[in-house]
Amino acid sequence: MPHDYIVLTPGPASGRRAVQRSFPLPRAAGRVPKGEKDDRGEADNGAERQAGRLDAGDGAVATTLVAGVEIMKKGLAEPVGSLSQMGTIRLGKRTEDRVPHIKDFVPLSPMDGLVFGGWDAFPDDAYDAAAHAGVLEKEHLNAVHDELRAVKPFPAVFDPAYVARLNATHKKEYGSLREAAEQVREDIRSFKSQHGLERAVMVNCASTEAYAQPQKAHFDLDEFEKALDRSDASISPAMVYAYAALKEGVPYANGAPSLAADIPALVDLADDAGVPVAGKDFKTGQTLMKTMVAPGLKARMLGMAGWYSTNILGNRDGEVLDDAQSLKSKEVSKLSVLEAILDPEKNPELYGDISHVVKINYYPPRGDAKEGWDNIDIFGWLNYPMQIKINFLARDSILAAPIVLDLALFMDLAQRAGQGGIQEWLSFFFKSPMTLPELYPEHDLFVQQMKLKNTLRAFMGEDLITHLGLDYYE
Repeated sequence: MPHDYIVLTPGPASGRRAVQRSFPLPRAAGRVPKGEKDDRGEADNGAERQAGRLDAGDGAVATTLVAGVEIMKKGLAEPVGSLSQMGTIRLGKRTEDRVPHIKDFVPLSPMDGLVFGGWDAFPDDAYDAAAHAGVLEKEHLNAVHDELRAVKPFPAVFDPAYVARLNATHKKEYGSLREAAEQVREDIRSFKSQHGLERAVMVNCASTEAYAQPQKAHFDLDEFEKALDRSDASISPAMVYAYAALKEGVPYANGAPSLAADIPALVDLADDAGVPVAGKDFKTGQTLMKTMVAPGLKARMLGMAGWYSTNILGNRDGEVLDDAQSLKSKEVSKLSVLEAILDPEKNPELYGDISHVVKINYYPPRGDAKEGWDNIDIFGWLNYPMQIKINFLARDSILAAPIVLDLALFMDLAQRAGQGGIQEWLSFFFKSPMTLPELYPEHDLFVQQMKLKNTLRAFMGEDLITHLGLDYYE
C-alpha cells in the first residue's frame, strides 16, 4: 500500500481564506545573492537543508522514484518527465529572453538532499520491492543496489475492507485508529531524527481504496478524532496517514483517488495548521491524453458524440482495481474530466449528449506496461462525423515517478512560502484536483500549467504572464 513522504518543517498557522503568505521568496535556487549572508554567514532559505522522503508503501511507483533519484544523484540519467527539474519558465517580456530552468528560478530542495523511507504492507526493502514490481531493468537496480537495500519500510496501517485484493503481511498492531495514527506520527519523528532531517512531505502512492462518500465523521475535526478513538469503519487508512502527516506539520499530496485529505475535517486541519494539501489521483496515462486533446477540440469548437476509453494493466494497481469498489473510486475520478473541460451546459449543441465510457481491466501479462485505447467520435461543419483513435502504450510507474518528485519539491516550496491548505496551483498533476467547495476544478492541462507557473512567478515577485501581448504593438 504505497504512500510517499518527504520531511519538512511546519509552516505558520493560518485560517481558511486568510492564509498567511510570505512571498516573494527571498532567494532563488537556494542561494543567497552575492554579498548577502544570513546570521550564520551562510545562505539559508531552507532549500539546501537535507530533506527526507517517506513512501507509505514500497510499491512500483515509490521504488521507481527512489531508484531513479538515486541513479540521477550518481549522474547516470537525466530526470526526464520532471517539470521541476527539466522545465523552464519565461520571465518578463518575450523580448527580454529570460527563460531559466524552474529549478534555477525557485528555491527547490536539491535532489541530492533527499532521503527516502516509508511504509508498506509487505516487508521487502526497496531493492526487492522494485525487483518484484518489474518496472526497472536489473542494470538500473544494481547501479543503486546499496541505496535501495537501505530503504526498509515501516509496517503499514492496513484494513482489508478498503483494499480487498491484497494479503498484507507487514502491518501495524493497534487497539484503535487513534493509536494507529500515533504510531505513524512516531514513525515520522523517528525517521527525521535518525537521518537528521528538518522537513518532510507525504505523497500518497498507495493502492486505490474502496469507493467512499463523506460520512458524518468526516465533516468536523472533533467528530473525526472521536471516530479515530472508536475505530469508526468510515475512517480509512488513507485518512489515518493524512491526519498523521498534518498533525506533524507535514504537507500531504494524495496521488490515489481514495478519499483522504479532501474530507472537510482534514481540509480544516490543514488550514488551521498552515500545512499544504493537494490531490488527488496522479494524472499519468489516459486521463493525461484527455486533458491534452479535449481542450484542443473545444478550442476549435468541434462537437463530440462520444469518447470510449478502455485500459489494461497488470501491476498491483491493476490487481487492486479488479475489486469492484476500488474500481469505482478510479472510474469516478477518470469520468470527471471531460465534463469539466467541455462544459456541456454552456455548449449543449456540441457536448450536450456525449457517451463517455471508461473501462479498466486487470491483465497480469502486461505488468506495469499499461495500454489504453481511446475512440473519440467528433463532428464538424454541417455535423459531418469524424473519428480520432489513440493507442497509448504507457509505463505507469515511469509516468508517475517524476510527478511524485515534483509534488514533493513543490509542496516543500509551498510550505516555505507560507502557504497552507489546498494548493490548487498543483492541479496540473491530478485527475481530480482539490478546490474550495464553491469552485469547480480546472482540468485543462494548459490552463493548469499557466496557473502553476504564474504561482511560481508570484512566489518570486515576478510579473504574471497573461499572454495578452498588446503592449508589443503600441
